[in-house]
Amino acid sequence: MIFNSGVPLDREFLEIGPITIYWYGVIIATGAALGLWLAMKEAERLGLKRDLLTDFIIYAVPIAIIFARIYYVIFEWKNYAEGPFWRAFAVWEGGIAIHGAIIGGVLTAIVFCRMKNISFWQLADIVAPSLILGQAIGRWGNFMNQEAHGGQLLESSFLYDLLPEFIINQMTINGVTYHPTFLYESLWNIIIFVLLLLLRRFNPLRGEVFLTYLIGYSIGRFFIEGMRTDSLYVVGDLRTAQIVSILLIIGSIIYIIYRRKTIKAVIFGSGKNNRK
Repeated sequence: MIFNSGVPLDREFLEIGPITIYWYGVIIATGAALGLWLAMKEAERLGLKRDLLTDFIIYAVPIAIIFARIYYVIFEWKNYAEGPFWRAFAVWEGGIAIHGAIIGGVLTAIVFCRMKNISFWQLADIVAPSLILGQAIGRWGNFMNQEAHGGQLLESSFLYDLLPEFIINQMTINGVTYHPTFLYESLWNIIIFVLLLLLRRFNPLRGEVFLTYLIGYSIGRFFIEGMRTDSLYVVGDLRTAQIVSILLIIGSIIYIIYRRKTIKAVIFGSGKNNRK
């Protein structure tokens, strides 16, 4: 990859004969690898076997990618209906949805935890910081593909002067410079990543790190999604990611409150019985 002022970066990372490796895949893989390393360190701190996370990732990553692609293709079916059929599987061209990946990952975790007889919420708390870190890194794959951007960014905007030249170059498509919403989301995800690491120090109730991840990520995604020009839509102007984000925020908050009240009732109930 060579940087030339005014010239977009090449999407291709390496060519080996007929095989082309794209930056998109390399960046996604890098985020997954760093996330796995972080999760393994936390699992080790909690006294769990390191192999537990490796085994989980072996199943979770491919299933999450499959669900992410299925989710995207379903809401963009008009672009794939007329074929060729193989384009529906062309993940290297871009086009995966993080909400689909979350669904696939959660379903995999539920089944995996039942098979291993471990707590789903404990595993979810372990991997939550890794997920948001992987998402922060993965957004740079969108950068290389010149996708996941917002509307036009005017040169008169103060943001234009703040952005590095290489981002301006990559976000300039057919002579028009667009808002680097991939960057906004990446930075927001890093903030949530730090927040989750801090929250973990206070030993919250099991599951609350993961639920905080869902709330924090969804808040940022809701606002940033409104800036994007490539959103998936349910009906009319209803953006899929914004609807899902609202549901995740509300659902997570309700569940946190419910669990805290339930645990509090159990504690006080046990205290009364002991006094008797």
